[in-house]
Amino acid sequence: MRVLGIDPGLTRCGVGVVDVDPNRTARLVDVVVLRSPADLDTPRRLARIADGIEAIIEEHRPQAVALERVFARSDVSTIMGTAQISGVAMLIAARRELPVALHTPSEVKAAITGYGRADKAQVGAMVARILGLEAVPKPADAADALALAICHAWRTGGVAGAAVLDAAAPPVEGAALTPAQRAWIAAERSAAVSGAARRVKE
Repeated sequence: MRVLGIDPGLTRCGVGVVDVDPNRTARLVDVVVLRSPADLDTPRRLARIADGIEAIIEEHRPQAVALERVFARSDVSTIMGTAQISGVAMLIAARRELPVALHTPSEVKAAITGYGRADKAQVGAMVARILGLEAVPKPADAADALALAICHAWRTGGVAGAAVLDAAAPPVEGAALTPAQRAWIAAERSAAVSGAARRVKE
């Protein structure tokens, strides 16, 4: 399964491509950080990032696209830029009939490191280890994009076009889970049980 991971941002947009086998072995295909200067107006900044994403898709032909899910932050301008690039990326993928999945930062961290509150250094180190790289991809946007791609492939069992793996569902048959995946699934199940218990009490 070839996955394009996108860490959306208007100033810096991390884009990583990985190949992942059903046994969870992952290989780096390409990684770049697309940039747009702040002195351009927003439409031209969006167009510049869009051109870069389209070029990477044309070159590497991914089978799925994984994006970081936008979440509330104190910096409204950051939220807006992230949301705008996410929309551009989803439009590009939709026009090519590529499946798109959104993953929260905590989901990615849990899948990659086994801990949903891991810091960027820990995520970067694990990405380098998983891909067999000598150094952590820089800047952090690059490592985050690769982490998104790996997370998506692992959660879908390495099957192109598959839906995101449900934490309550059994693992894909014949696919061995990594320790990080087992920890993530256990945490998700625990959270689901706790949530159900709270709803019953209410």
